[in-house]
Amino acid sequence: MVAENIAFGIIAAGMALGAVGVVRTQNVVHAALFLVVVLGGAAAQYILLGAEFVAWVQVLVYIGAVIVLFLFGIMLTRAPMHPEERLGNDKIHLTEPTPNVAISNSIFRVYLIPFEVAGVLLLAALIGAVVLARKD
Repeated sequence: MVAENIAFGIIAAGMALGAVGVVRTQNVVHAALFLVVVLGGAAAQYILLGAEFVAWVQVLVYIGAVIVLFLFGIMLTRAPMHPEERLGNDKIHLTEPTPNVAISNSIFRVYLIPFEVAGVLLLAALIGAVVLARKD
């Protein structure tokens, strides 16, 4: 029991450092590799819990497929590896609202209730489609 707690602490510390690395790095490929560390740590935590199947699904689906897809997306879009300027909030200077901001303000302020009702109706339609398509 004590060895499991020590292993949990070490894995959790590695995951926390990896998560900080994802957020702090300027290179998107390095961010993807730090994300591999975090997702691998989650798989190790599942193994500590005795859920080997979930750990393998974590490795195969998230690390194997999602990270590879993420890296292919980075390579195919030819994203700059080292941006010349920092992309923080201090670079944004809005003098008047852009159309995208106006749309989000109207959806989440003026039309919030109809937006939520539409979401619930779409969810009900999705559940109904699953029920109708299911074979008994």
